[in-house]
Amino acid sequence: MQAASRESYAAALTRLEAYVSSAEPSAVATTGGELLAVADLLRREVRLRRALSDPAREGADRAGLLTSVLSGKVGADPLDLLGTLVAGRWSAPSELLDGAERLGVQALLGSADRAGELSEVEDELFRFGQVVAADPQLSNALSDPNAPVAQRAELVGMLLTGKARPATVRLIEAALAGFGGRTFSAALSRLVELAAERRDRQVAYVTVAAPLSEDEERRLSDQLSAIYGRAVAVKLTVDPTILGGASVRVGSDLYDGTILRRLNETRNALAKR
Repeated sequence: MQAASRESYAAALTRLEAYVSSAEPSAVATTGGELLAVADLLRREVRLRRALSDPAREGADRAGLLTSVLSGKVGADPLDLLGTLVAGRWSAPSELLDGAERLGVQALLGSADRAGELSEVEDELFRFGQVVAADPQLSNALSDPNAPVAQRAELVGMLLTGKARPATVRLIEAALAGFGGRTFSAALSRLVELAAERRDRQVAYVTVAAPLSEDEERRLSDQLSAIYGRAVAVKLTVDPTILGGASVRVGSDLYDGTILRRLNETRNALAKR
């Protein structure tokens, strides 16, 4: 987002956090779902998106247009939050869509936080991503841009209803819609990171050849926390093909200490002789 859009989003986010702190978790979850539904509308309706971010119109005028379109279709709370969102200045229509998506995601994460379930939602998002990555057929089905989002969301519902929290399922649906313009896999990873950030943690994606004990995982988390100066949530993937060692990715930092990498480097060095 450019500066003007960041300021407008920050104003709406401040209003959202005040609402989250005082509302019931179930009400916040409903608001989050409705915010994401409006984001879906903005994604489909390009002309509406442009009108609601038109710098030639006054903020109050844009908010009034929003009310005329959505009144009676969403609740008073999401309408108020969206009114704050569109009343601000936006550098591009696409950034308004981005802001609406982010607001919906933060509302759902806030509802999980208030319900004491944020850590579980974070873990469910990560675990589902692992399941999808391990199943090429499922990955293709959920990532297929030619398949309607509703159809892919129905598949997610069949897989997760009764097995994951409603907030998790709704967040996965946001990933299916391409949250932030990302691929499904990248959107899921970003949602995991946002959940961790809300718990004031950074995510470390760790790949090992064999499972770690609880003590080993805790010591790894402590070491990474000392390096990065904040609590680190370790997301562990077991991949026997790396043979040994570990690969650790934190943000843009990647440490590849796997035996597979060392073997490949040795092969490459021998091939050059």
